[in-house]
Amino acid sequence: MSPLLRQLTDAKQALAADAPLSADGGKPVLYRVADSNLRLYLARVAHVPDLARRGRPDAAYALFQKRWSSWRGRAVEPLVRASLEEAAVIEALPWPEARVVGGWWNRRFDPEIDLVGADGAPVAERVFFCGSVKWLGSPFDGHDLHRLREGARQVPGFDAASGGLAVVSRSGVDLPDGAADLVRGPQDVVAAWER
Repeated sequence: MSPLLRQLTDAKQALAADAPLSADGGKPVLYRVADSNLRLYLARVAHVPDLARRGRPDAAYALFQKRWSSWRGRAVEPLVRASLEEAAVIEALPWPEARVVGGWWNRRFDPEIDLVGADGAPVAERVFFCGSVKWLGSPFDGHDLHRLREGARQVPGFDAASGGLAVVSRSGVDLPDGAADLVRGPQDVVAAWER
C-alpha cells in the first residue's frame, strides 16, 4: 500500500499526507484528498444528488446542511496552518523562531491539536505554541480553552511554562484578556496572502 500512497501523494498530488508535528516523530500519517471540492463531494455531498433524484430535495438539503459545518471546520485547517506559516516567514507571530505550523494527534486521536508551531518538520527541536481552530457559529470560549490546554500538555516538546496558545475562530472569542497569546479571525487568515 505504501508505494501506491506515495505515488498518489508525490507524483499525482491527488492526496496530501499530514504527519503529526512535535519534538517526537509521530504516527499515524493521515492521508486526505488534496482537492477540497472533491473532498467535500466524497465526504459530505455524495448522497445528496441521490436524494434529490428520488424527489426528496428537502432531505437532500437537510443532509447537506447537517454535514456542512463539520466539513468546513476540517477543510479550513490546512488554510489556517498555511496562513500562520506565511505570518511566521515575516516574523508576524509572537514566536519569531517558529517556522512551520502543523497539527498533532496520537494513535487514539484523543486529543487532536489543530495547530502546532515549531522550528522545523517533520521532527521539531522546539515547539513554540499549540492552538485550536474553531470554525463554527459560536465563539471560542473557556471550555474550548480548557480542552486546548489539557491537550497541549500531551504534545511532545511543548512546555506550558514557555509555550504559547493560539486560537483561530470564525466567530471570535469569549475569553478574558491575555488568556491566549494569539487570536486570529477570518480576516487575519486571508490577510496573510495580501501582504
